[in-house]
Amino acid sequence: MTPATTAVATAAAAAALRRLPNGAVAAAAAGVWRASPVPVASALSAPRLPRRFVATTAAAAAAAPAVDAGHPAAFQVPPPGSPPPAVPPAAQVAGEENASVAAVRRHATAAVRSGTLRTDWSREEIQAIYDAPIMELLFQGASVHRAFHEPLKVQQCTLLSIKTGGCSEDCAYCPQSSRYKTEVKASKLLENDVVLEAARKAKEAGSSRFCMGAAWRDMNGRKTNFNQILEYVKEIRGMGMEVCCTLGMITEDQANQLAEAGLTAYNHNLDTSREYYPKIISTRTYDERLQTLAHVRDAGVHVCSGGIIGLGEEEKDRVGLIHTLATLPEHPESVSLNALLAVTGTPLENQEPVSIWDMVRVIATARIVMPKSMVRLSAGRVRFSQAEQALCFMSGANSIFTGDKLLTTPNNAKSDDALLFQTLGITPLTPKTI
Repeated sequence: MTPATTAVATAAAAAALRRLPNGAVAAAAAGVWRASPVPVASALSAPRLPRRFVATTAAAAAAAPAVDAGHPAAFQVPPPGSPPPAVPPAAQVAGEENASVAAVRRHATAAVRSGTLRTDWSREEIQAIYDAPIMELLFQGASVHRAFHEPLKVQQCTLLSIKTGGCSEDCAYCPQSSRYKTEVKASKLLENDVVLEAARKAKEAGSSRFCMGAAWRDMNGRKTNFNQILEYVKEIRGMGMEVCCTLGMITEDQANQLAEAGLTAYNHNLDTSREYYPKIISTRTYDERLQTLAHVRDAGVHVCSGGIIGLGEEEKDRVGLIHTLATLPEHPESVSLNALLAVTGTPLENQEPVSIWDMVRVIATARIVMPKSMVRLSAGRVRFSQAEQALCFMSGANSIFTGDKLLTTPNNAKSDDALLFQTLGITPLTPKTI
């Protein structure tokens, strides 16, 4: 090709690109890049073509598959008077993203301006928020978070397994189930002095809430153990700490007794959506979990409930979980979001870890639809770097578990959390109910 011919081709390609919709420029440029010796950046530098397309189009073209200049797929300059090319699928995707951007902005703005809590969310509304481009979703989650919470305050909680292993349930993710061959060994309820010493150390380390977990399906037939736990609650509240328990299903009477003992919150996770739930657990129904939350709420104890991301669920199941939580009679005081830590010996031992973007998307969506709730970055945090955890805090998380272990799985070291807080300029949140 002679210099004169090259110049003509350059001008013609640039003119053709100007006639394309923005969304088609990169696709057309791929053909230019491979079908002729005219560099895309050179063609795009022709007069009147916006410079902002040059770098992005060249990059897209470089990544495009090669085409032969004589092949019909190669870019051909349309003759004068040709109708505009058909809108490519990319433009349709962009339109859908724009709808999600509008939705997330609308709902976030409404939450900030009204200050009221909605419990009538539709699943479609939450899906639209969840589907927003990640940068927009992160920003709107951060905006709502700052409107309802101190952005540089993070609640520190400590979780202690006071009765480990030997559980009769078949939760597919849990190493404490007696049905699976894991390294977790069954043990009895911890003695009084062990539990109280752990609580004192947690307070000294900066935790404002002490949580006690026991691997039981329910508290039926465990009156002695239950009475001992009531005493733990009273004594730890006397230390000036908030107290949370997760003991499996409880009755209305047991919820009232825990409330009288001074329990701050009761954790009972839904784990996933109602639709996906039967693939994870068969020994307890979704409605039984909701019934326990109702007993806790009616007793005047704060509800702590959330789920696990990475069980093999689809995005619609994550939306379903958030929808169920956000449409309870009252939003949970705490929403606990876990990233699965696959444990050898469990049915989910080979499950792939979730990405940080999955966590950010879930956290920001939960923050926007449940603006006043504490959103807790729970199990699985040990897999995330400082920068990744910062993204979680930016998008709306404001609570973590501290300590080297969460029940039976590893957690971030205290020294690592201290460095994280120092790096990010975060300080511990003081108890709200003491």
